[in-house]
Amino acid sequence: MSRAAVILAAGKGTRMRSRTIKVLHEVGGRKMVDWSLALADGLGCDKRILVIGTHSEELEAVAKDRVGPENIAVQDPPMGTGHAVQSALSALEGFSGNVVVLYADTPLLPVEAVESAFRSLDEGYAVSVLGFDAADPGAYGRLVCSADGELLKIVEAKEASPEELAVRFCNSGVMAVKAEYLSSLLSKISNDNAKGEYYLTDIVELARSAGLKAGAVKCDEEDVLGVNSREQLAEAEAVFQKKARKAFMEAGVTLVDPNTVYFSFDTMIAEDVKIEPNVVFGPGVTIARDTIVRAFSHLEQCDIGENCQIGPFARLRPGAKLHKKVRVGNFVEVKNSELRPGVAANHLSYIGDGDVGAGTNIGAGTIFCNYDGYFKHRTEIGANAFIGSNSALVAPVSIGEASFIGSGSVVTENVPDRALALGRGRQKNIEGWSDSYHVEMKRKKQER
Repeated sequence: MSRAAVILAAGKGTRMRSRTIKVLHEVGGRKMVDWSLALADGLGCDKRILVIGTHSEELEAVAKDRVGPENIAVQDPPMGTGHAVQSALSALEGFSGNVVVLYADTPLLPVEAVESAFRSLDEGYAVSVLGFDAADPGAYGRLVCSADGELLKIVEAKEASPEELAVRFCNSGVMAVKAEYLSSLLSKISNDNAKGEYYLTDIVELARSAGLKAGAVKCDEEDVLGVNSREQLAEAEAVFQKKARKAFMEAGVTLVDPNTVYFSFDTMIAEDVKIEPNVVFGPGVTIARDTIVRAFSHLEQCDIGENCQIGPFARLRPGAKLHKKVRVGNFVEVKNSELRPGVAANHLSYIGDGDVGAGTNIGAGTIFCNYDGYFKHRTEIGANAFIGSNSALVAPVSIGEASFIGSGSVVTENVPDRALALGRGRQKNIEGWSDSYHVEMKRKKQER
């Protein structure tokens, strides 16, 4: 059966108090709207439709990039969730199958939860609503079910009777509907309510009135955590991190102090990797087995091989590729560079736009001078070279295999294999200078 996802993203998110539209804020290093699109992909949806408002050019640009103009529906003006799905009907024209309504501000919903709603449709239900047992039902809409489990209606808290308020099974808003019934059910929704809006929840009773079956399936409350404020954004981030930490430890990764390590949505770490406290993973990090990442390191968009040692206080930036047994130590930054097996850069260095051959040692204080104010240039270093401390390699430059760079050198020309390069001024010693210096300075101080 074909599947389509209608993702509602038209809300302004005024409670975020941000110039950035709500669904473009990130959880786990990924925009919330992209979480929903990834969910639709994970569900195997043949069609993804984003419903947006008219208040954000930035979101419109993101939508065009992610789903294409033909799959964007504009809700103008916004008049409730039912009206939002109605706005998507033209984009669904000709589609036959099952449709799920998702929310772009609910980033943590797992594929398995929505699959259970789709299974209900395969079992003969026309509508299936995803619900959860709320710790504090409060203002949530209640899912009122019959003794045999069929969903009878969704009641808003302010309209619920005392008996209905006692129900803890609450509405997440996520709903799966057979496409053949969607348009006719939406057309019957009324806005005869206090807000004058068209509520998607009304289609449950409308479906039953038409002789169709409605059902409800259950997920965890954390799965459907919605984000409407900065506080809720932080709550969603905390839930994501808690789940990520647990998953990595179950997969064989050692986290010395789990609560201080922060992952991104696409972090990939092999078993027998050890992560020390206060490490942050930005998007795009892959780490092979038997590597250790020491405390206070920051990694993003980098690929780390087996049995490497990173940090403490290391920074790996986009394009850093470390082969096996590489050591990148304290206060070393690597960007857009490939460090081949056995390279050691143990402290206080910047390696940018370079290719460093196997077994090379990068001395403390070495700088790859890769930017001339207009363009970036590369530094190429052969295998088993030795770069002395406090050297500046001015790119573009090539340093040959097994060559030596004397400490304190500024290298501006290519160095052949097995050569010694010295790029510093000749030292001159003036004997007795220190004594005369102190005498002169003391005299000047007394004269003041």
